[in-house]
Amino acid sequence: MSARRKQTKELFAFQGERGAFSQEAAQQLMGPRVEVLPCVRFEDMFRALKDGRAAGAVVPIENTLAGTVHENYDHLLNFEFPIVGETSVRIVHNLIAPKNVRFSQLRRVYSHPVALNQCLDFFTKYPQIERVPYYDTAGSVKMVIEEGLTDAAAIGSSIAAEIYGGRILKKSVEDDRRNYTRFFLIRTPEFAAAHPIRANSRTQWKTTLVFSVRNIPGSLFRALSAFALRDLNLMRIESRPLRGKPWEYLFYVDFVGRVDSPVAQNALNHLKELADFMRVLGCYPKGA
Repeated sequence: MSARRKQTKELFAFQGERGAFSQEAAQQLMGPRVEVLPCVRFEDMFRALKDGRAAGAVVPIENTLAGTVHENYDHLLNFEFPIVGETSVRIVHNLIAPKNVRFSQLRRVYSHPVALNQCLDFFTKYPQIERVPYYDTAGSVKMVIEEGLTDAAAIGSSIAAEIYGGRILKKSVEDDRRNYTRFFLIRTPEFAAAHPIRANSRTQWKTTLVFSVRNIPGSLFRALSAFALRDLNLMRIESRPLRGKPWEYLFYVDFVGRVDSPVAQNALNHLKELADFMRVLGCYPKGA
């Protein structure tokens, strides 16, 4: 048991192979020496935390170009792990190949479909190069390097190039340089309760919650008025289907403020009177 607990304190789960952008998020949140646990699927991250194989998980929640990672909102609700932190990673897509491969040799480029679609200008400029979807950005770098492909490259992070020994042929081949992914850090409820977040008086806080209201005219307007009447700034609102009730929805909301502040408590008490269901998913320092 002690050996298992020692390992648990060290590992932070993320989806993808080593070198994924989620690993960069883990380093931003937990420091450059963080020990990570790569997972194949998003659900696997949450299960690793539930089973005690990880001390936390780094969860991508939205991208400024591709939008929301809807599946992870559902997992946040179902697994009930509190959000204790957030960060944003600037997504820089690099063209990476084995060290002995030149750009003129390339005929194929592998990467995750989202990454390929964020580099369309590159493929328009070089029509002789085929886009090949792969399950993961870092995984595509790993595959191209380990298989020693001589006519192929991958699109991925500079961390992936370093880990797998690839050479960056072209840096920053994405169409839009203002490409960011936002990540949540989640922990177990026991850890969050035993280790409250330390912050100074200048720290800005955010709170994430989920609620549902009856499907009647004006119900969502009245629910959101609980925040508007108290000048609480809503940073985001996202709707997700409510399972078992077709055409009804859950609403995920981020607002600026601490959940335990008097104004936030008044807003949440007001919302509880109007909502059929409400749960706070986390209160954490606002990321840059």
